[in-house]
Amino acid sequence: MIGVVGGGQLAMLLVEAGKKRDVDVVVQTGVITDPAAKKTNQVILHDPTNANGTKLLAEKSRFITFENEWVDIPSLISLQNNGVSFVPRLQSIRPLLNKISQRELLNSLDIPCPDWFPIPLKNTSGIELPADWRFPLMAKASKGGYDGKGTKIIKNLKQLRELLEFETEEQWMLEKWVSFEKELSIVSSRDSKGIVRSLPIVETFQSKQVCDWVLAPADINHDVDLMVKNIVSSLLTELDYVGVIAIEFFYGSEGLLVNEIAPRTHNSGHFSIDACSSSQFDQQICITSGINVPMPEMFVDGALMANLLGLQNDYPISITQRLNDLRGIPGLNVHWYEKEEEKKGRKLGHVTYLLNEKDPLSRKKEALDVLKAIRSIWPTS
Repeated sequence: MIGVVGGGQLAMLLVEAGKKRDVDVVVQTGVITDPAAKKTNQVILHDPTNANGTKLLAEKSRFITFENEWVDIPSLISLQNNGVSFVPRLQSIRPLLNKISQRELLNSLDIPCPDWFPIPLKNTSGIELPADWRFPLMAKASKGGYDGKGTKIIKNLKQLRELLEFETEEQWMLEKWVSFEKELSIVSSRDSKGIVRSLPIVETFQSKQVCDWVLAPADINHDVDLMVKNIVSSLLTELDYVGVIAIEFFYGSEGLLVNEIAPRTHNSGHFSIDACSSSQFDQQICITSGINVPMPEMFVDGALMANLLGLQNDYPISITQRLNDLRGIPGLNVHWYEKEEEKKGRKLGHVTYLLNEKDPLSRKKEALDVLKAIRSIWPTS
């Protein structure tokens, strides 16, 4: 049996992957109605950041993995020192839990990323920007940001002053604006023997700074593909990382730049459940439980994944009707997270469609045609 800290959709999909391998998964979550809690037979009913809850989780599982990066390393160190096995190890994920320490790691390894600098806490005296920086800028909270939260586009000096004045409780960083042609993502794994395996690199498409849809594989040349995979291998080796990791990139006139790193399974890898011989969740289950890890090969020419986000409260068509209509699209795979409440922008599920066209341009057109049908039923938030 393995334990998962967290009870959201990523933990739920890990539970489902575990069942296919006859691996029992127990989850630690503070809410019994969370998606993963509904799917597993055993729940440790403690907030995922509660170390006492994780201690109870360890008593029921040989190995523990994480659903997200909101990990309190200091509170878990004593558990690790007393023999609890975390996958990935705490020392491997420590530099990845904070966007500033992520960037410091990338800079130390000469891995390209956008120009950036940290904003000192309680800074109300202003900041002198580098001479070649122009508005807009991107501001990011060092911790806790996801799905567009913890990010701000700074369009002018007035907005920069407001950021310095009001965002003083958490540390933020400023990032030079990147003009990119594509946003790319890769989900990879590294097992205890040091073998790295990767899903196909995908192109992601955002709406209001939240992932809207994903196209696999990305239409990129061999050199970009090779550089992405070299960056992944370098990072995983440097961190002695065991487990699944996701890395997001910008690609354009400035070359390939690492945007963010997630030490876990990732939204951009959901297509692998239906399109690959081993999904990102299967990879994590195998690595965590000590099962031989298969190569995650894509067995179709392409795949589209689209997120289903919560709509406004007064949206006239019910969730049940929307889901029924989606299931009426031939070939569409619907993955529903069974969350209790529809909130605007909340990730409620995703759909996957396996593409048949072989060349990249035709495949993207096929994906856009299917996406149009999906969004006619379930629009973006």
